Amino acid sequence: MDIRITYGSANAPTELGAFDKALYEAGIANYNLIKLSSILPENSNVIVEKINWNEKEFGYKLYCVLSSQTEKEVGKEAWAGIGWVKCLDGSNKGLFVEHHGGSEKEVSDLIDGSLTSMKTYRPEEYGEINKKLMGLKCEDQPVAALVCATYQTENWNV
Repeated sequence: MDIRITYGSANAPTELGAFDKALYEAGIANYNLIKLSSILPENSNVIVEKINWNEKEFGYKLYCVLSSQTEKEVGKEAWAGIGWVKCLDGSNKGLFVEHHGGSEKEVSDLIDGSLTSMKTYRPEEYGEINKKLMGLKCEDQPVAALVCATYQTENWNV
């Protein structure tokens, strides 16, 4: 299964408007997002690439792991990130974590801390921590940053 990690950031007159515009930039604005917990199934291939599915399947369900952050205070930052590790046994299964915050360092440290902890009580051996972060500073309008791991889409008529 290919899991694509897409990302976006934007500003708009409202926080919700900025979030929607960031979804559009990430290529997933016209989906109904169904948030998943943070497990990579066996045979997962993680691909970091900005996608453009905005005109693909209007209103479909999109199963995803989503990290997002908004900020409306001028001078502050919004950061979102997803980190992942994969088992070293060749199964390509693994773990995702999603964090958000007010700085790149904060989000990066949270990802590292969560994945490091999660690896300690599982019997599998995991490889290095990978991550994708996105952020921006609020200048004059609310901003939003997001990173989304897209699993699969599904029509409502299924």
